[in-house]
Amino acid sequence: MKQLLNTLYVTTQGAYLSRDGEAVAVRVEHETKLRVPIHTLGGIVCFGNVTCSPFLMGLCGENGVALSFLTEHGRFLGRVQGPVSGNVLLRKEQYRWADREEKAAVVARAVVTGKIANCRTVVLRAMRDYPDGAGVGELEAASRRLGRLTETVAGAAGLEEIRGHEGDAARVYFGVFDHLITAGRDDFFFRGRSRRPPMDNMNALLSFLYTLLVHDVVAALEAVGLDPAVGYLHAERPGRPSLGLDLMEELRPVAADRLALSLVNRRQVQAGGFRASETGGVVMDDATRKEVLVAYQKRKQEEMVHPFLQERVAFGLTPHVQAMLLARFIRGDLDGYPSFLWK
Repeated sequence: MKQLLNTLYVTTQGAYLSRDGEAVAVRVEHETKLRVPIHTLGGIVCFGNVTCSPFLMGLCGENGVALSFLTEHGRFLGRVQGPVSGNVLLRKEQYRWADREEKAAVVARAVVTGKIANCRTVVLRAMRDYPDGAGVGELEAASRRLGRLTETVAGAAGLEEIRGHEGDAARVYFGVFDHLITAGRDDFFFRGRSRRPPMDNMNALLSFLYTLLVHDVVAALEAVGLDPAVGYLHAERPGRPSLGLDLMEELRPVAADRLALSLVNRRQVQAGGFRASETGGVVMDDATRKEVLVAYQKRKQEEMVHPFLQERVAFGLTPHVQAMLLARFIRGDLDGYPSFLWK
């Protein structure tokens, strides 16, 4: 089993990352603030005005450490990676599947089934935690509808039908998402999904967490030798990690939505940490971003029993496990792709 390694998030503007032997040195105003051995890292994520030396990029490439660059507010810009790992025969088979709708539909169906089931679990957990909360009737109706859609997707044949059911499920789920918010409702509310830019505090929080999650999923796919750009549910587009977005769908309700709700409902993030930008979108300040990053890292360290492996693994390894299972399915070692079903 792959070891859960740390992700180094650098948010301090003006920071400079360099190689110091077999370690990453983080310098601010010519003073070394942090030194991290490279073998303890699985990835480095730089926000905003953070620069890196070419020697550090080489060290990351040699050690398989993904080095990603985002804007200060979390929009993905690009990533530096070393040689492509994995078997070329696996990638060739992945590409063949992408050109055969019946093969692509098998993966898409499993991913969407997992996503809808996990969305339903988020709703059911909210009903369990707040049985007398507002909108319990709407939540019950949504859980029933999501349950029926899970069964419907299992019998869907083509990609367009699967995508249609996925869209229906998203409308049902996000239609009741506001009822899942139980604290600070004047400042944290949900009227619908908005992105690029997010138009309210809750969407800003969700978008930031989705960015972190897709980074982890793409790194996991690269680690097993799959091409993150060639997916099955999401259409291929230049610069788009379509397979990363595919695999992220089943993890998003658990890894991002549930964490966002927890941060808001436990008042770990405050409205004062969000502000409207010049473009009209809402962004988080530096202190709030750091609070979210710490919570995300802690979530990744929590252990759970993987539903397919029936072994205890750190939650942060889930993208790697799912990427491994998908690779085994494409190679023919498994009869199907076992989507991640959260209990």
